[in-house]
Amino acid sequence: MIVCIAEKPSVAKEIASVIGASKKCDGYYEGNGYRVTWTFGHLCTLKEPHEYTGSWKSWQLSSLPMIPPKFGIKLIDDKGIEKQFGIITNLFSSAEYIVNCGDAGQEGELIQRWVMQKAGCKCPVKRLWISSLTEEAIREGFAHLKDESEFDKLYEAGVSRAIGDWLLGINATRLYTVKYGQQKQVLSIGRVQTPTLALIVKRQAEIEGFVPKPYWELKTVYRETSFTAASGRFDSAEEGNKALELITGFPFTITDVSKKQGKEAPPRLFDLTSLQVECNKKLSLSADETLKAIQSLYEKKYTTYPRVDTTYLSDDIYDKIPGIISRLAETSEYKSVTLPLTGKKLPKSKKVFDNSKVTDHHAIIPTNVIARNLSEVEKRVYDMVVRRFVAAFYPDCKFAVTSVNGVANGIKFKASGKEIIEAGWRAVFDKLKYGDDDKDKGEDENATLPSFVKGESGEHAPLLSEKMTQPPKYYTEATLLRAMETAGKLVEDETLREALKENGIGRPSTRAAIIETLYKRNYIRKERKNLIATATGKELIATIKDELLKSAELTGIWENKLRKIESDEYSGKRFIEELKEMVNVIVANVKSERGAKISIESVPADKSKPNKKGVKKEPVKSTETKGVADTAPICPVCKKGKIIKGKKAYGCSRWDKGCRFVIPFEVCPPDASAEMLKNAIVGIAAKSNV
Repeated sequence: MIVCIAEKPSVAKEIASVIGASKKCDGYYEGNGYRVTWTFGHLCTLKEPHEYTGSWKSWQLSSLPMIPPKFGIKLIDDKGIEKQFGIITNLFSSAEYIVNCGDAGQEGELIQRWVMQKAGCKCPVKRLWISSLTEEAIREGFAHLKDESEFDKLYEAGVSRAIGDWLLGINATRLYTVKYGQQKQVLSIGRVQTPTLALIVKRQAEIEGFVPKPYWELKTVYRETSFTAASGRFDSAEEGNKALELITGFPFTITDVSKKQGKEAPPRLFDLTSLQVECNKKLSLSADETLKAIQSLYEKKYTTYPRVDTTYLSDDIYDKIPGIISRLAETSEYKSVTLPLTGKKLPKSKKVFDNSKVTDHHAIIPTNVIARNLSEVEKRVYDMVVRRFVAAFYPDCKFAVTSVNGVANGIKFKASGKEIIEAGWRAVFDKLKYGDDDKDKGEDENATLPSFVKGESGEHAPLLSEKMTQPPKYYTEATLLRAMETAGKLVEDETLREALKENGIGRPSTRAAIIETLYKRNYIRKERKNLIATATGKELIATIKDELLKSAELTGIWENKLRKIESDEYSGKRFIEELKEMVNVIVANVKSERGAKISIESVPADKSKPNKKGVKKEPVKSTETKGVADTAPICPVCKKGKIIKGKKAYGCSRWDKGCRFVIPFEVCPPDASAEMLKNAIVGIAAKSNV
């Protein structure tokens, strides 16, 4: 008997119906040589601190840091989970082999493997890896089942993430709660949660501390067209009035008229983050609401797997596109926009199809199953996905940008306007309130200008306007998601944003939950669309002195390492060892009330095998002791050498004499102060019992 285990009952039902397991039993389906069972998402989790040792049950500084010698998992304490786990264990005991049908991603791999481990599974395991739940996709997936070993690195990354979150979250939360908490208030600290909160608090501080400054802008109106002075803003009213007096009463003359043709490619297909951003901007949906809607659409077989971070399709999807377009053309909603594509050879642009940009899954697109019986939210999210998909195969939008220069008594002015010549892909979004993915543009840029002739001249109406500089804008969920995606960097360019995704904080599938956690902890609240840090949130960030816990950049580096674990470019063991070292430094700093800031520096991928400490050995030549200050810290191991800076780590100056004490730059950066280096040495020495 072959046992299939899905992540949800609804998914198990879909799979069972396709492979012929039609008999409904208690906790599984059976038939055609298969038994199809399910989990409810996470059935297992990492053990709590007190389950490793009783002394860790009470929250006290003396028990920190808590670093188990070996991490273990346990079944979540819930009667329904216990019953289903018993059914799963019984099915596994008589299985010929198991088919892991969990969600095809890191979290899905972790969920299912922990259940199999806890159940003591010893039979062979195969992996169903699909991007949609259509009958066609399920049949194709079962025809090409993969070996479980192909996903070992995906699982390693998932375990590393879970252990890393436990190490930092548990230790930092207890540390700050015991040290600074009042009235039994838990100060929740998280690897991604806290840097995200720090982004919001920092932006809010910039807004609250902003001092508006006046400036003056000179404009003139000629033939009902507004022209702006090329000299830009004036810092004082006197300067502005002088310019105004210079041109008052003098004619306005057109000096140049130029027209440039341009093209605008269709917007990229959706990944989860860009879908959440767009739904927040255009539909006012929260990231969590969008995730729930698109997950439901996936489970109803109407869209592909949603928890993705790529906006590209793989080449093998190209042949399936005409079929999806044809099915959409059968519906009244999309007939008009899909008919121009049906029966034609569709373009195969590198902006849409690129195997090098697709790993586990491709971008979110509709399937060939016609959507029916959708909720209002699902309908609007589905519409966004469909129109973005259809637009990808339309021609570029062609436009003309007209620039008109003029002059009045030596003062230069300029006006510009944009005229759509051929709508192209924009026709897909015609008359909709959303969807063209246009950036916020000023009216002048999009205005269609009247026809001007070089040399013409006439009366005009100059005006000097006093304006005030504006503070930064509060984060909305849309802009916060973008900030998380780019580790806090403000980036509009799509290509650059794609590159920065590697160092984004959180994953597309978890960012919505992080934001929801900040709401639940009362660290932030929403005013209209704006995210406002509460007094508690601001106080927490002010209390945390260590940049290590607040840095979006450092968290982005960790996320990059987790991705490199998936691709076998980095060691999960090394990642965990680095976090252990960081936890030691954090605890040492807070216990001593030093709270020294730690600079962040990215590290390149390291394909070498880690040693037993999880750190690549970087020799520090003894010749580097030349010029070492007498104040350099003494090595805590040999007590003779001094701690000096090498190319990739700090280490003992007596390395060539056999002392192997080392502090990687991931733990203490190369530009660290003497105090920071001392704290790092204390933390590592304490951990190593030297």
